[in-house]
Amino acid sequence: MALAQVLTRAQVGIEAPQIQVEVHITGGLPSFTLVGLPEASVREARERVRAALQNEGFDFPARRITVNLAPADLPKQGGRFDLAIALGILVATGQLPEEAVNNYEFYGELSLSGAVKSCTGLLPAGLAAQKKQRVMVVPARDSDELQLIPGIRAMLACQLRPLVAALMGQQQLPGLTPLNPATFPPLAHGCLTDIIGQQQGKQALMIAASGGHNLLFLGPPGTGKTMLASRFCDLLPPLTIEAALSVAAIHSVAGRPRQPAQLLQRPFRAPHHSSSAASLVGGGGIPRPGEISLSHHGVLFLDELPEFPRTVLDSLREPLESGEVVISRAAAKLTFPARFQLIAAMNPSPCGETGAQSRSTPEQIRRYLARLSGPFLDRFDLTVEVSRLPPGQLTDAAQRGALTSTEARQQVLLARQRALTRQGCLNAELSSSKLNQSVGISSEIADFTERGVTRLKLSIRAFHRLLRVSRSIADLDDCDRVERRHVAQAFGYRAMDKLLTQLNG
Repeated sequence: MALAQVLTRAQVGIEAPQIQVEVHITGGLPSFTLVGLPEASVREARERVRAALQNEGFDFPARRITVNLAPADLPKQGGRFDLAIALGILVATGQLPEEAVNNYEFYGELSLSGAVKSCTGLLPAGLAAQKKQRVMVVPARDSDELQLIPGIRAMLACQLRPLVAALMGQQQLPGLTPLNPATFPPLAHGCLTDIIGQQQGKQALMIAASGGHNLLFLGPPGTGKTMLASRFCDLLPPLTIEAALSVAAIHSVAGRPRQPAQLLQRPFRAPHHSSSAASLVGGGGIPRPGEISLSHHGVLFLDELPEFPRTVLDSLREPLESGEVVISRAAAKLTFPARFQLIAAMNPSPCGETGAQSRSTPEQIRRYLARLSGPFLDRFDLTVEVSRLPPGQLTDAAQRGALTSTEARQQVLLARQRALTRQGCLNAELSSSKLNQSVGISSEIADFTERGVTRLKLSIRAFHRLLRVSRSIADLDDCDRVERRHVAQAFGYRAMDKLLTQLNG
């Protein structure tokens, strides 16, 4: 036959739309034409496929070859289409039966020798192929990534000729054995007992983990801010299989596939303060997910917060509210998920100190803090001061926090379960309309809260965040209603507002 059709999939953001590779061979001067909006890397498949077929001992037709990648209005890039194009030529020339490629999807770049090389972003394609109940044929080097998908059917190819023999039933290729995530040991990042003192900081970690709140640590250098943040993921529950595959798909598209042992672990990303807006939010000529999408269902930690460019930080404001980032280009508009918790740390002044030890003037401190916009600071539910330890506590072993990460995690899981049972979501995700019903405060406590908000000159958004934090504190305390002490404790986690109030007199 002179016409063949082979299935594969493209990569558009974290989606994997189906691509039909149509190969037509007819008489005329020898030529090889690729159509269907191929990028340069796809157009170069002509030479790779020709050399691979010839070096594997197949006949390459000296005729007019037209390859169409449908749909034609979808841009294609990368070498993942090489294998499908090569098999399409073999079917069109009668060297491979048409029924041999039915119900298969083919992925892989071909070397000139016919070896099947790995390609990025196969996890979204695997999820889509599984829904269609098709068998994937993928490079053997990409097996670890695809083993994360429960119930996937796949064949692993290392070379073109053995693959053709397997499709014709002459031999067998190895398949994939899906992994059982329950057998993976948890990855620990340390224990809260490693941190001396800082009980308020540890309590703030538990509140943030219980309610899904954003948290800012404020304090001099060397007081344990970074160490506290690194223990945060140990307090969170593992990912569900659905969420884990969503996270793994984003990392696959970014070219950073997760290892099987990491499947249920929440991602923890800590970009350097020199990062650009595109690296943090995502973008590029071919849009790729940024750090905030790589932190989806996990934690984004920004150390030395004021050292980040202000425009970069302000670009996080919309994703923090919406849980997604939309990247618009002339050809398409892509949406990447970005529902993450933001943990940050900073010094209270340019010299790192406050009060009598500070070498900075009030005006220098104002300019330093002015690097952070008010709307961005409003996105933090808790701002906690991490002070230097009092004399004698550093060497007193009895002063070490007795609460381990395992014990704190159990309290956090119980508090999260209370919130989910009561309202179906975490406290940080409560809408304004459901907030009053869930918090359930008396008129006396409401007056107390309003006086504190007026004194600190908080915005309406900050007021709502204060109530959500109070609800999380009550959940940790196993209280059905928010009491005055819970609101008072929530006011204690407004260190930045208090610092700004002192500076402004």
